[in-house]
Amino acid sequence: MTAGDGVCAVVLAAGEGRRLRPLTETVPKALCPVGNRALLDHALRRVAGLGLTGPARVAVNAAYLADQVVAHVGDRAHLSVEPDGPLGTSGGVGNLKGWIDGRGVLVGNADAYLADPAREPGKDIAALLDGWTGDTVRMLTLPVLTPPTGSGGASGFSGRRFAGFSLLPWRYVRGLSSEFADLVRTVWRPAEAAGDLELVGFDGTYLDTGTPADYLRANLHAASGGNLIDPTATVSGTCTASVVGADATVAGTIERCVVWPGAQVTAGETLTDAVRDAGGLTVRVGAVSRDGTRH
Repeated sequence: MTAGDGVCAVVLAAGEGRRLRPLTETVPKALCPVGNRALLDHALRRVAGLGLTGPARVAVNAAYLADQVVAHVGDRAHLSVEPDGPLGTSGGVGNLKGWIDGRGVLVGNADAYLADPAREPGKDIAALLDGWTGDTVRMLTLPVLTPPTGSGGASGFSGRRFAGFSLLPWRYVRGLSSEFADLVRTVWRPAEAAGDLELVGFDGTYLDTGTPADYLRANLHAASGGNLIDPTATVSGTCTASVVGADATVAGTIERCVVWPGAQVTAGETLTDAVRDAGGLTVRVGAVSRDGTRH
């Protein structure tokens, strides 16, 4: 089956990002930049690589700071706002049953950072659709090496762990409600018990960006060990293995840092292993190497 054969996509962007605070106190996690692109835009670009674009084929849900997500998405996708707070991964999909309307649905977490340098966006998750009959639940997975943070209890699937995207057939979606619940309990575990769960291997890099340390790791990975500086940024200081956003100013010294769009690092300042936002907030994390691994 291909994306053109009765499949739509849902990007889940409703979460509060509590573990990423204080960075998410004023910006929803889905809009935090990784490699100078909002996490949500990475996800939309990935499903677009499979031919899934526009409000008839792609939906985005929003709850926490929903107005920012709605404004950012615009007319690029169907928007599902959860006014009383996030409904969880299962409730968010269940709330969209009328829009999904009998189709299979590719569900991705906006906060999932995936990178496979050998493939174009979307091609790295195309295996979820390859040969799919429309009956089974498929999950993108990696081997379990260490217990992943923010896995939602999904770490024990035959020695593999969830890697940000899953593919759900309508026969499982139609039974979901809009009550708060997680897919791990309403779909993945039941499918596993019924013999309906297929684990699809992912051979790239996957990071859950839920904590400041992992968020920094994802940015450093996106920079490939060097600097990733937006053309509109002004850098008169020293940058080493850092990401600098649009209209940011770096007059000081930064190493293994993320400087958000519009943020400033003044002359005389030295930041290492840190994130600076546009309001002047600085979040420092443990030492992180240039390839994004902590030590």
